[in-house]
Amino acid sequence: MLAKLDQLTERLDELNVLLTQEDATSNMDNYRKMTREHAELGPLVALYGNYRQAESDIQDAQGMLSDPDMKEFAQEEIAAAKARMEQLEIDLQKMLLPKDPNDDRNIFLEIRAGTGGDEAALFAGDLLRMYTRFAERNRWQIEMVSESASEVGGYKEVIVRIIGFGAYSKLKFESGGHRVQRVPATETQGRIHTSACTVAIMPEADEVEDVNINPADLRIDTYRASGAGGQHINKTDSAVRITHIPSGIVVECQDDRSQHKNKASALKVLAARIKDVQLREQQSKEAATRKSLIGSGDRSERIRTYNFPQGRMTDHRINLTLYKLDFIMDGDLTELTNALAAEHQAEMLAALADAT
Repeated sequence: MLAKLDQLTERLDELNVLLTQEDATSNMDNYRKMTREHAELGPLVALYGNYRQAESDIQDAQGMLSDPDMKEFAQEEIAAAKARMEQLEIDLQKMLLPKDPNDDRNIFLEIRAGTGGDEAALFAGDLLRMYTRFAERNRWQIEMVSESASEVGGYKEVIVRIIGFGAYSKLKFESGGHRVQRVPATETQGRIHTSACTVAIMPEADEVEDVNINPADLRIDTYRASGAGGQHINKTDSAVRITHIPSGIVVECQDDRSQHKNKASALKVLAARIKDVQLREQQSKEAATRKSLIGSGDRSERIRTYNFPQGRMTDHRINLTLYKLDFIMDGDLTELTNALAAEHQAEMLAALADAT
C-alpha cells in the first residue's frame, strides 16, 4: 500500500507541474481529466502526508527515550503517534478502494406495486414521496418519466429521473423488495395487512449510445395516451412504447405531449434498464464471491420492512432497525444510506485483506 501511495504522491507532483504550464488548456478534454484526477488525488496525498508525519514523530520521540527527563513524554508521544497511524491506515485503505464508476451519475427510480392490491399501490406512492423528499434534502431535481396511477391513489408503477451529483452513490442499495405492515384506511376490523413494492435504482447512461442498442432490435409503437393530461393529450398518438426484442424489456412513456420527447425519454429508460441488467449480472457474480447481499441487485430479495404500528424500519441485509419511521417516510434516509455504504465498504476492505 505504501509503495502505491508513493506513486500517487509522485503523480500529484507531476499534475501540479502539468496544470501550471502555459499550454495546459490547449486541449480542454485533457485539462478537465487532469483537474479531476488532481481533485481526487489531493485529499489522499494529504492524508498520506499525515501518516508520514506520524512516522517521523515516532522516530523523533524514540531519540528522546535515552534522556531520563524526556522518557515519559517520549513514550506518550510514541503511543499517540501509533494510534494516529492505525486510524490513518484505515482511512487510507478506504480511500484506495476502487470507486464505483456510476457513483456520480443521475438515476432512474422505478417503483412497482407488488402483492397487496390497492394498499401496495398506496405504499408505492408513499415510497415515491419518501425518495422525493430525500432528493429535495440533497437539492437534486426530479422529473416524472412515466406513471400508471391507481384508482384509489398511489401508483401501479412509476418511473422518475433524479438529477444530482452522487445520486446513484447514495441510493444504489435501495433496489429490492420493500414490505409494509400497517392497517389500511379501508380496514374496518383494524387488522394489519402486509403489502410489498419493488424498487429499482438504475444509473443513467451518459448517452444512449453508451449502451449498445441495435435499432433493428427495437419495436416502437405509438398509441393514444390515457389518464391525466388534459384534452389535447388524448387526441394525438403521442404515447410511445419501445420493446427491446432480445431482452423482452418494454418501456412506455406518455408523460409529454410530444411523441418525439416521449420517444427520447423511453430510449433513455431503456438504455438505463439494459445497463442495469448488465450491472446486476456483474454484481451477482461479485456478491457470490463475497457472500454479500448488499449490492447483489437481486430484485426478488426482500431488503426492508416498514412496520407502521411499531413505528420501525428494519433493513434485513445489515440487521439495522430504526424506530423513527415517520422521519424516514419524510425522506430522512441519511442514517440508513450511510450504514449501508459503511457495510459495503467494510466488505470490500475484508475482501482486500483476504486477497493480500
